[in-house]
Amino acid sequence: MPTALPVGLKATVTVPGSSANLGPGFDTLGIALGIYDTVEVEVTESGLEVEIFGEGADDLPRDSSHLVVKAINSGFEAAGVEAPGLRVVCHNEIPQSRGLGSSASAAVAGVVAANALAEDPLDSAAVVQLSSAFEGHPDNAAASVLGGAVVSWTDVPVDGVTDTTYRAVGVGVHPSIRATAFVPDFHASTDAVRQVLPSHVTHTDARFNVSRTAVMTVAIQHHPELLWELSALHLHWLCAYDPEQNGSAPLGWHRDFADARQRLRDWVAACGTRLDRDRPTRQTVWPGEDPAEPVEDRIIANRDEDFVQFVLDDVAARKQAEDEFYAGLDPATGELRD
Repeated sequence: MPTALPVGLKATVTVPGSSANLGPGFDTLGIALGIYDTVEVEVTESGLEVEIFGEGADDLPRDSSHLVVKAINSGFEAAGVEAPGLRVVCHNEIPQSRGLGSSASAAVAGVVAANALAEDPLDSAAVVQLSSAFEGHPDNAAASVLGGAVVSWTDVPVDGVTDTTYRAVGVGVHPSIRATAFVPDFHASTDAVRQVLPSHVTHTDARFNVSRTAVMTVAIQHHPELLWELSALHLHWLCAYDPEQNGSAPLGWHRDFADARQRLRDWVAACGTRLDRDRPTRQTVWPGEDPAEPVEDRIIANRDEDFVQFVLDDVAARKQAEDEFYAGLDPATGELRD
């Protein structure tokens, strides 16, 4: 039987917002931010009273469907306690549905408040587990629980019965790193945003992003000078030039392009390459093979136009490869046809 909490018992918790999906670290890398929600919880004789101040005061529910209340009940169940009634007061500073972890912070606040009322029987790993279950991924919630940056992961059982396990470890943040939040003037829920993500990525893109995710953990701690380079996904290049893609991508590539341009100029100066013509790489043939095609310079009258055409041709080639891939999928199973 759950232990009944005494009427009048109170707890106040303050939880930071978070940013997740850092660079290529989708559903893996997160970081806590210096913006906070505060939740006050009091055990009452009966019923449920919810008050909301600040962000979401006009939109969030004031009944048992409120995420903080759901998280409190989840924490009570895990801690083996129950309350005859509750008064919950939310002071929200984290913008709602703006990508700053407001939902994760609400879940963490509820679980932590329940744990505090029960005299802290749950450790941080249990708090991460309970709060992440509301999100379906641990990077935001873990950052709000542990603070600083986190590397998180999800263990999905193969038996179809055991609950999914959410885990995370803290990562130190270099003292020179500062976060700036760009808050849009519209709402976008996590579920809605995730629906626009592609269901598949190419092996090349996956390999590129996995390597950058590994380096990102080191960059956050010891090499902040690498963050600009690591913040751009491989797909950003396509987004920057494909009119059907998200227009924010060029922002992520502005610094990368400037650095690459300077490196190109240094390389050209060192090797004496001429930018008014192009020459294919010479390839040595094996004995018995047909002779290679003759190598001739191709004059480039307008380097800008040539680059634009190169981009258009490459985008078209990538799109063709993607279309061919999807055309080979069985619509019934989602698997590649033989």
